[in-house]
Amino acid sequence: MWFDESVFYQIYPLGFCNAERENDFGEVRHRLSWIEEDIPRIKGLGFRAVLLNPLFESESHGYDTVDFFHVDRRLGDNRDLKRLVQKFHEAGIRVVLDGVFNHVGRRFFAFEDVKSRQSGSDKKDWFHIDFGGNTHYNDGFWYEGWEGHMELVRLNLHNGEVQDYLRRAVEYWLDEFDIDGLRLDVAYLLPEWFFELLRRTVRNKKSDFFLMGEVIHLQNFVKNIAPERLDSATDYECYKGLTSALNSDNLFEIAHSLERLFGEQPWCLCRGKNLFSFADNHDVTRAYTALQNKRKLTVLYGILFTMPGIPCVYYGSEYGLEGDKSQGDWSLRPDRSHLAGGNEQLTPLIEKLSAIRTEEHALAYGSYKTVVLNNRFMCFCRKRENEEIFCAFNISDSAVSMHLGEGQGKELLTGECCTLNEVILSPYEVRIYKKIN
Repeated sequence: MWFDESVFYQIYPLGFCNAERENDFGEVRHRLSWIEEDIPRIKGLGFRAVLLNPLFESESHGYDTVDFFHVDRRLGDNRDLKRLVQKFHEAGIRVVLDGVFNHVGRRFFAFEDVKSRQSGSDKKDWFHIDFGGNTHYNDGFWYEGWEGHMELVRLNLHNGEVQDYLRRAVEYWLDEFDIDGLRLDVAYLLPEWFFELLRRTVRNKKSDFFLMGEVIHLQNFVKNIAPERLDSATDYECYKGLTSALNSDNLFEIAHSLERLFGEQPWCLCRGKNLFSFADNHDVTRAYTALQNKRKLTVLYGILFTMPGIPCVYYGSEYGLEGDKSQGDWSLRPDRSHLAGGNEQLTPLIEKLSAIRTEEHALAYGSYKTVVLNNRFMCFCRKRENEEIFCAFNISDSAVSMHLGEGQGKELLTGECCTLNEVILSPYEVRIYKKIN
C-alpha cells in the first residue's frame, strides 16, 4: 500500500501556525495557508505523506475537541483545510489527520447539555457520569476523564448516538476534505470493535485508507493490526530503544527490539507488519536534545529509515531542532519561524534517506536479519525476493571494518560500488549497500 512505501512528515498545526494557546472562540484566523506555503520544502525533502495533529475546533491543545465538523478558528475554516489537502495532493503528498475519539473538551455540545440539564439531559449517556458525585469543576456530578485529566471528558463509545456522531464526522472528513488516513489518538483505550466500525466506515469510500493507532505498549495490541481493523500502530519500543542504545553505546539494545519485533523467527511479535516508527514527536523530547553525543544523530536517522516500519520525521527535527519535554508540551510544538536554516549534515542525509526508502521496496516490505552486531557498530539485512540491502552503522569515534558477505554492492547514499567482503565505516557513519547480483 502507499503508506508502506511512504516517508511521513508530522506537523502539529496549532504550534506550527503560532496559534493562541487558548481558544477565545472569536474571529476566524486563516493560518493554514502557512502550512500550504511550506509544501514545496516538504516535497523537496522527499516526504510523500503528512500527519497533521488535531486541527478541529478545540479549547486549547487540540485534543480537547468541541466540534468535529469545523476547523479550529485559530487555524482557519473548512474551506482552508479543503484547499490545503488539495494542494498536498497536487504535490503528490497524502494527508492523514489525527482522530481523537476517546474524549472531548468540556465545551463539547453534548457535555454542555448535561451541565445545563443535569440528569434530565438526553445526552447524559454519551459519557460515564455519576450524578451522586462531583469534581473540582463543581458541575454537580462526577464523570470519567482521560487518565484523570478532567478537562478531557471520556466518551461512552458503547452509546449508539456517540457511534453515529463519530461515524458521520469521519464520513464528512472523507467527503469534504478527501483525507487519506487517520491516526487514532490513545488507541490503546479504544475497544477493538471500534476499529472494525471505522474500517467499515472508510472502506467503501477509500479502499486504501490508512488507519494507524497510537499505542505505548504493543504486546497485547498487535492482534489489532489486521485487515478488518488497523494498518499500523506506533512503535514506541524502537523509539525508546534507539535513543537509549545510542546514549549507552549499546547497539545490542536496539538490535534486540528489532529481532523481537521483526526477526525471522515465527514467534516474532510484528513479523510481516509495518509499525509507525519515529525518533520523536509532539509528546516526547526531541531527538537532538535527547542524544548526549550529537554526532550520533545521523546514525539514529539512518537506522530509523532502514529498519522495518513506516518512518516519520517530526517537523523541525530534520534541522536538529531542540525541544525538552520537561519544559512543557508547547516547547515541543514551535512555530514555523524555527524552521529557518538547516543542519549541514542531517538535512541532506534525510533527503537522501527519503529517496532511498521510497525507491527501494525491500526497505518497505523486506525481511529483517542481523548480520553484524557489536556494541558500537552493526549491520542488518533487508531482503525481498532477489533484492538484498545491507544497512551498516558506526557510532564509535574510530573507523571500523565489517564483513557483510560475498559479492558486489552499490552504496546507495554515494552511488559507489564496492565488495561486501570488507567495508570500512568512518566514525559515526551510515552506509546502505544494495547487493548487485
